[in-house]
Amino acid sequence: MNNTRSASSSVSPATPDLLDNHRQSSCGEFSRLEKRMGPRNMTFHSKSMPRGSMFLDQEAFRSSHDKSSLQEEDKEITESLPADRFFDALQGPELETLKEKEKIVLPEDKTWPFLLRFPITSYGMCLGVSSQAIMWKTLATTNAERFLHLTQVVNHVLWWISLVLLLAVSITYLFKTIFFFQAVRREFKHPIRVNFFFAPLISVLFMALGIPHSITSNLPSMLWYFLMAPVLFLEMKIYGQWMSGGQRRLSKVANPTNHLAIIGNFAGALLGASMGLEEGPMFFFAVGLAYYLVLFVTLYQRLPTNETLPKELHPVFFLFVAAPAVASMAWTQLCGSFDLGSRFYYFISLFLYFSLVVRINFFRGFKFSLAWWAYTFPMTAVATATIKYSGEVTGLATQVLSIVMSGAATLMVIGVLVLTVMHAFVKCDLFPNDVAIAISAEQPKQKKWFKQLKNGSFGLKVSDKEDNQIDVEAPPLLNAHTV
Repeated sequence: MNNTRSASSSVSPATPDLLDNHRQSSCGEFSRLEKRMGPRNMTFHSKSMPRGSMFLDQEAFRSSHDKSSLQEEDKEITESLPADRFFDALQGPELETLKEKEKIVLPEDKTWPFLLRFPITSYGMCLGVSSQAIMWKTLATTNAERFLHLTQVVNHVLWWISLVLLLAVSITYLFKTIFFFQAVRREFKHPIRVNFFFAPLISVLFMALGIPHSITSNLPSMLWYFLMAPVLFLEMKIYGQWMSGGQRRLSKVANPTNHLAIIGNFAGALLGASMGLEEGPMFFFAVGLAYYLVLFVTLYQRLPTNETLPKELHPVFFLFVAAPAVASMAWTQLCGSFDLGSRFYYFISLFLYFSLVVRINFFRGFKFSLAWWAYTFPMTAVATATIKYSGEVTGLATQVLSIVMSGAATLMVIGVLVLTVMHAFVKCDLFPNDVAIAISAEQPKQKKWFKQLKNGSFGLKVSDKEDNQIDVEAPPLLNAHTV
């Protein structure tokens, strides 16, 4: 190394005796080594001075270290993370729990700004309430339920509540996109949360489906193309990754939340068919059906190495019910009647629904979170499909079933909404620090002193022509040269 001048210039003038002692010690070690090895040509290799050395100017070191740490932190925050980094740093089926020995770029002992704690999963609230508007509209307009004497007042009220909620969540997330764009970018790169980027579009589709007749009865067909264009764009990206995405392939990221990437197809087909369109809705229905079958089989054949869902995330199992329920309604609208195809999808959703409901203990004993909204939308979807079924297969049994399931879905939405308000405004714990988007860009490195000790950088390495290396305890201040 040729850094003698720079290294010596950093030595404090108050330590000449200490420096002489180190040089004499080094010369003594070299003399003993020469006697033992004989007169050979030897090469000295010296490694860089470790940080924090007593030979460095402490103030200059601190300032440079602070600048470099700030630059590294800024780089870690703004760097786009690959999928494998999320798998390395996080654990759990939803990839939201930090692994041991991992670090985050934001302080863990402080509450972060609200926008950083506001996740894309908040759109689950919009899905739950807007689907209720559709259900109550269907109840008021189905001939089999005329005996209830329902009007569209409830549908009207729920639709406006859905609109206000959707605007509130969207505006909040828009501010997050403006002020913390990198956090949003990390959510989009997250292998699981990327599915929730379908939720805003599905919510708008539900708003269009549940709009009261008093506002409008005929939506323009151009609205369907406007809404389905971003859905198609997202699907081409996500489905392409499922097929050949390496760390993002479906067998790696399979999770019940992947159903959100499927439901958009069926909801779009339902809306398009209700507008009188044919080819476009059928296209989305066919694509949704193909990928739903693949996803359904993949989720049922989870590999033994895949982790099971923790109790806190058990509500997302209800997403199994949502896709076939919406598909049955979409097929009914496409064909004009609740035929065999519609019943096929409906019976699948009904069986999945009851297979989950009977397992009461499976959905008890865990803390409330936004994941509970996964109960609401699927329960409402299968209840709406049951109302459609009761209109085709009239009878006391189907009428009672539709009323019971509609009541259960309504009570669930009311209960979850009350708990959400309580935890958001009373307990103030609805939005904890979101560690999933604050992981470091790189894996934690070993301590410098440990790496230096392991690599022998606290001493000199002497090698002869035969590549025999002998470690000599000497300060790293001396320059390297060839004898």
